[in-house]
Amino acid sequence: MSNNIVVLDNGGGLIKAGQGGERDPLVVLPNCLFKPLSSKKFIVPPPLSDLDVDIDLTSAAVRRPIDRGYLINPDLQRDIWSHLFTSLLRITPTSSSLLLTEPPLSISSVQRATDELVFEDFGFSSLYLANPQSLVHLYEASRQPGSILSRTQCSLVVDCGFSFTHAVPVLHNFTLDYAVKRIDLGGKAFTNYLKELVSYRSINVMDQTFLMDDAKEKLCFVSLDLHRDLNLARERRNGNNVIKSTYVLPDGVTHTKGYVKDPQSANNFLTLGLSDEGANSVVNKVDGGERKKADMNKNEIDLTNERFLVPETLFQPADLGMNQAGLAECIVRAVSSCHSYLQPVLYQSIILTGGSTLFPQLKERLERELRPLVPDHFDVKITTQEDPILGVWRGGSLLASSPDFESTCVTKAEYEELGSARCRRRFFH
Repeated sequence: MSNNIVVLDNGGGLIKAGQGGERDPLVVLPNCLFKPLSSKKFIVPPPLSDLDVDIDLTSAAVRRPIDRGYLINPDLQRDIWSHLFTSLLRITPTSSSLLLTEPPLSISSVQRATDELVFEDFGFSSLYLANPQSLVHLYEASRQPGSILSRTQCSLVVDCGFSFTHAVPVLHNFTLDYAVKRIDLGGKAFTNYLKELVSYRSINVMDQTFLMDDAKEKLCFVSLDLHRDLNLARERRNGNNVIKSTYVLPDGVTHTKGYVKDPQSANNFLTLGLSDEGANSVVNKVDGGERKKADMNKNEIDLTNERFLVPETLFQPADLGMNQAGLAECIVRAVSSCHSYLQPVLYQSIILTGGSTLFPQLKERLERELRPLVPDHFDVKITTQEDPILGVWRGGSLLASSPDFESTCVTKAEYEELGSARCRRRFFH
């Protein structure tokens, strides 16, 4: 077998790719094709490290190969991978092994399409398929050798990704599929909700996917006291509003990317903390005047309660009309589906991963919501990864560097002889 192992975390939002055994991926790029207004055809976006001011993403059209967590356009994915392997990684697939991530609860038709891409279109010499959550568990267990997670080899991985949010129990690096719970909310849904709120209250930004995604990442946060923060967001007297923040839109001349007008004041919400002091006085000080109409000539948008109402849907999906449990209840249901011997350990080793866990104060809010739902004699401990976006890839890189990794892969000859379904039995139990 080949010694060249490519680790590919093929997410719905971002692709992370690099050589096995390294700490960080060589390339991180959006998993899509986009067409700027200045272009006549769809092109592959550059890696995030090269996404400089020269690229105008205003009103750029986007095509994605993965929708709602599933590969729906293999031809589009082939084009993106081809650019990745030839121009960015500069590898020869026929002499390389591939470690590829695949989300839980994937359907067989998607699995077959993925295998055809790997073996028939690119001709990789061997393939290893892994659940992202098991790789997160592996990486965190190696990073915390003395923790209960490492001693018991058991954890609950909460993966808030681009398409879905999963609560996945992991035991000895294998996901317990019968206990996996899912919320149909992720980074894409949050961005779409922010676009709707801003378009309704201010200016039409329904075509500004990249801009609103940037605004979401820079300005949104999780509220620790929703009622208090809603009242604070209404305060308009003397311009004293700790919630309000301004996002400046690109003008296409002096700057082609949006930015936060006052980054320091945008973090004033962090001073609110868990204290309820002053909440009553804030209610009394609320200005009862009419809401100002948006100035359509201004090249900026003001965000107030939109900043925390968008992530709030993760805890209250009913706000979007979804008949699904919130994040805390989803975790309890996943743990309750496991054996009673595992439950106290799972509550003590909850790991948050995925780009949507980067919202400030998410961990604190989850602890507050989870504690009343968990039996009193169980401890609750939530840990966050040092880099939730790269956590899965780092676990895959660690697995690829193990001495017996290549013996567990499926070779191209085995795939051609046995087919997709038989080969996959090796990976998922």
